[in-house]
Amino acid sequence: MGKSILICDDEPLIRMDLKNMLTDLGFDEILECGDGAKAVELALASFPDMAVLDVSMPGMDGITAAVEIRKKLKIPIMLLTSACDGATVKRASASGIAAFLTKPLRQQDLLPAIEIALQHVEEVEELKEKIEDLHELIENRKIIEKAKGILMERDRVSESEAYRIMQKSAMDKRKTLLQVATGILNKS
Repeated sequence: MGKSILICDDEPLIRMDLKNMLTDLGFDEILECGDGAKAVELALASFPDMAVLDVSMPGMDGITAAVEIRKKLKIPIMLLTSACDGATVKRASASGIAAFLTKPLRQQDLLPAIEIALQHVEEVEELKEKIEDLHELIENRKIIEKAKGILMERDRVSESEAYRIMQKSAMDKRKTLLQVATGILNKS
């Protein structure tokens, strides 16, 4: 697998078992700590590929730590819990938790949860990139439409003719349509 992971549980025995399971699954670097505040500090200093946090810890709990980590790092975070009530699940899902793992943790449950969590984060990041690209496309389209409107009014031409004028100018000047449109807007 060749990835790094942060594990945080206030019970050393559980951390040791989890570390052994993760080592068997091929994790290269396993960072560990016993409280939420330290988990945030370690995550922000080390940039792990993912994290497994215990829900109930003294001081800062796992969900609060997850929220703090996800403000800076877009990594999958799985919660480890011995009891799962409705309020905890609701709070966890609102904070972008990738998966719940229940204690006692079994190795056969760990790998599928890790694989799904990593895949889910990758898909979400791809969707965010697509959304950003679409926003940029819309903004570019607005600039082109404004420039086309200026040409239509100034040169008394139809919409299709104004577009053809912009296209020809772009080809002649070896510029993009957006660059030509921006030039038209800057001159008006």
